[in-house]
Amino acid sequence: MKLVTYTHNGQTGSGLVIADTVVPTGVAGTMIDLITQWDVLRPELEAKALAGGGVALADVHLHAPVLRPGKIWAIGLNYADHVAESGMTVPERQVWFTKAQTSVNGPFDPIQIARGTATADYEVELVAVIGRRGKHIPVEQALDHVFGYCVGNDVTERLWQHSSPQWSLGKSFDTHAPFGPWLTSADELGDPHDLGIRCFVNGEKRQDSNTRHLVFDLRQQIAHLSQAMTLEPGDLLFTGTPGGVGAAMEPRCFLKAGDVVRCEIDRLGAIEGVMADEV
Repeated sequence: MKLVTYTHNGQTGSGLVIADTVVPTGVAGTMIDLITQWDVLRPELEAKALAGGGVALADVHLHAPVLRPGKIWAIGLNYADHVAESGMTVPERQVWFTKAQTSVNGPFDPIQIARGTATADYEVELVAVIGRRGKHIPVEQALDHVFGYCVGNDVTERLWQHSSPQWSLGKSFDTHAPFGPWLTSADELGDPHDLGIRCFVNGEKRQDSNTRHLVFDLRQQIAHLSQAMTLEPGDLLFTGTPGGVGAAMEPRCFLKAGDVVRCEIDRLGAIEGVMADEV
């Protein structure tokens, strides 16, 4: 299934994407509530999907599928070509940082270039959304804890990122975590480790890789993180970006107001945001 959080005629709720329409789920609460109750709600939602109806997808405003994730974790240096262009070596241990809840942004909403900055950069990433609570999760059971997947853009303010040994501030500016356009359920996608992943700026392809090239795959990521913390429904994992970022170009090519950034992943769709100066 493809699930969205959307607004239509002033009303916000969750819906099922069926072809070019959105069918309201009728589930009270947020996407996290729906994920938590999934096993109970699924037969009813499958029946609604078969019944059809709803409103045109083009007539709704899509929000980030999970409006307020409990946690947002992102792994760095997780494609070999990105490691190389960053002038670093492939890490022996996973490198993680957080993104603030307030960085969440809709899949087609404007992306802010923060006041006084000029080094905003793009990073297309596969985003996994946790569906089952767990800690000390074995590698072989890790994907059982994933509810679904989205396309994400780990927008980064490079000057702030590299002004501190901790990257989180440079990764957490408002609007700098757009993802969507919908949440594709894990059972519909299957194995997430063979998906083409691309990013375009103003129509120019900047990144082009495949999730099979992850240094640490999603199973390893979940097993590692869950040693430290309990993963909960609705938590987001940004799984790493391939080579081709603006900071590695010669000369460097950072984003400016008016630039259109499109991120796409096979079978998951695409998100697209216009860069805009913060007011």
